[in-house]
Amino acid sequence: MPALEIPDPLALARALIQRPSVTPEDAGALGVLQTALEGLGFVCERMPFEEPGAAPVDNLYARFGTGAPHFCFAGHTDVVPARDPEAWSSPPFAAETTDGALWGRGAADMKGAIAAFVAGAGAAIASGTCAGSISLLITGDEEGPAINGTRKMLAALAARGEGFDHCLVGEPTNPDALGDMIKIGRRGSANFILTVTGQSGHVGYPHLARSPLPPTLTLLNALLAEPLDDGFEGFQPSNLELTTIDVGNEVENLIPGAAEARFNVRFNPNWTGASLDAHIRARLDAALASLRRDGDDPLRYDLKVRVSGEAYLTSPGPFTDLVQESVAAETGRRPELSTTGGTSDARFIRQYAEVVEFGLVGKTMHKTNEHVAIADIEALSRIYAGLLERYFAAFASAPRTSTPGASAPRAATQAGAP
Repeated sequence: MPALEIPDPLALARALIQRPSVTPEDAGALGVLQTALEGLGFVCERMPFEEPGAAPVDNLYARFGTGAPHFCFAGHTDVVPARDPEAWSSPPFAAETTDGALWGRGAADMKGAIAAFVAGAGAAIASGTCAGSISLLITGDEEGPAINGTRKMLAALAARGEGFDHCLVGEPTNPDALGDMIKIGRRGSANFILTVTGQSGHVGYPHLARSPLPPTLTLLNALLAEPLDDGFEGFQPSNLELTTIDVGNEVENLIPGAAEARFNVRFNPNWTGASLDAHIRARLDAALASLRRDGDDPLRYDLKVRVSGEAYLTSPGPFTDLVQESVAAETGRRPELSTTGGTSDARFIRQYAEVVEFGLVGKTMHKTNEHVAIADIEALSRIYAGLLERYFAAFASAPRTSTPGASAPRAATQAGAP
């Protein structure tokens, strides 16, 4: 039997970047990945999903082996748009290599890490250290609405009784240098639309109208007057950020009938999406009551909320120790365990398995001239290979309290509302 040919992570990263897979377009990126994985013996399955109101998305699930323990790499091949390509030093999808770096949209977030997944898994398979299963869960819908991607893949796998024990998401977690940081949790995210309705009228006859604008400011100030909390162990305080206030009024002498404000709350495990929603409504109700006039006052508000992810925490333990050891063995630095930053698809995965995030340096993600050091891509592939070796050595013989690869969702580590 010929020796297994492990893909070069740089060449694979370049091939992936050259496919302009701006959400929800795939542009052939999953095909490139599937070819590389099938060459290593992975069984690949496309998992397309669609539903009304959201663009159809293609996804890829690939698995090597059938036994336990089952380790999963998760990530996304979709990227954000490359705005103003003329401002780039090289075309954003050319994947040029200069000055020791790979340049292009998705280099950091996260096609470079996906290429390192494949090379690391290939090294583990070639060395014979894969005493279980390795899988890749790759979506094309992470940078978009995240409706037809990871969470539907997880649900479909669970429905047929397939799951995994531990997962690593390859998001660019390092602030400055490879080995800085591992994400073991994230704050949740909730998007709110507040609509305040009054009564439109002529600006010269304000007594015949009920402007929604001053009340909107009063309601928003009520939300901003006090912090949501003082933080949670290992997490930043929850914060509310206004993103827009609109009335759509193009007429100079018209008091508008309604005003809309949008805001986002990044919340720590002091809250669930439901308890946060209830708390926001209670503050708004109290503020509105102070504004109501005697008689038939038309002033009212409507609040819509979309929780895109709950807060979660993977408690430090044997799995996080293994990831830290694998990073330190390659970089000489033991990375910090952190919960900072935005959201990722780990918010869905945490319901099914222990999950952490570790990838490349994220300084240039989503920016013009996104790039990563070539040496970091190569080092990351070695980190992933070392992690797999340690993982199978540690968990292949470790006793379990549940069925390997159990598909039932697990409870998140999360406190109640304050």
